[in-house]
Amino acid sequence: MRGWNGFAGALGLCLLALCVVGFGSAAKAAQCGNTAAGFETWKRQFAAEAQQRGIGRRGIQALMATQYSYGTIKADRGQHSFKLSLDQFMQKRGAATIAAQGRSKKAQNAQLFAAIEQRYGVPAGPLIAIWGLETAFGGYMGNQNTLSAVATLAYDCRRPDFFEPHLMAALQLIDRGWLSPSQRGAMHGEVGHTQFLPANIVRYGVDGNGDGRVDLNNRADALASTANFLRGHGWRPGAGYQPGQPNYSAIQGWNAASVYQQTIAIVGRQIDGG
Repeated sequence: MRGWNGFAGALGLCLLALCVVGFGSAAKAAQCGNTAAGFETWKRQFAAEAQQRGIGRRGIQALMATQYSYGTIKADRGQHSFKLSLDQFMQKRGAATIAAQGRSKKAQNAQLFAAIEQRYGVPAGPLIAIWGLETAFGGYMGNQNTLSAVATLAYDCRRPDFFEPHLMAALQLIDRGWLSPSQRGAMHGEVGHTQFLPANIVRYGVDGNGDGRVDLNNRADALASTANFLRGHGWRPGAGYQPGQPNYSAIQGWNAASVYQQTIAIVGRQIDGG
């Protein structure tokens, strides 16, 4: 039997009309591993389960073409910056530079941010802070094959219950043509200007530039989707977003690390002029 987290994630995707058929009878659970040795066997097992959950030929072919990502595993085992103090973290991530450049980004894209705030209730500051912290305003969005990264982490025994729903979502997005099998992004499978994992594209991805599709490599789509994510995590228009204020909990939904949450709030306030 697969864990409840995996079931709930897949069920949520189905409720969003991305599953083509029902779950059907449960496939044999794919066996996780801590080395590359079992990855090919695991892919075949997961592919059988994915087919039962409605994944089509394009998604299955993309899954079978994935490769075990040693770089992703190394990055997953080496996340040390979140153990820094707040001052150390902000210095390491260039918070002062992000705030300064962020004020210029806000002025340069005033119409876009005004439209996003009108629709989602989220001001420019925290969105720009996230944009700067994640990719230096789109300057570097990663060069790791997204599907291989997510498949590797879904197979790895450390956190399969978290990443299996993201892999299933990625395969559904590939089936729909919203994600390319060759998409490249961050080491953990995040994509786009603000680094969305696949299941979050499904849940919160929106068309911000009006071209009829969701593309997180597009700035307007990514920023609107980020605002939609925060709204989906309880953002209240007009309320504050500093620690202890109503919207700080929405920022906490973005990243589990306290230093990251605080940095978003501080840099966002500096950009918004607070």
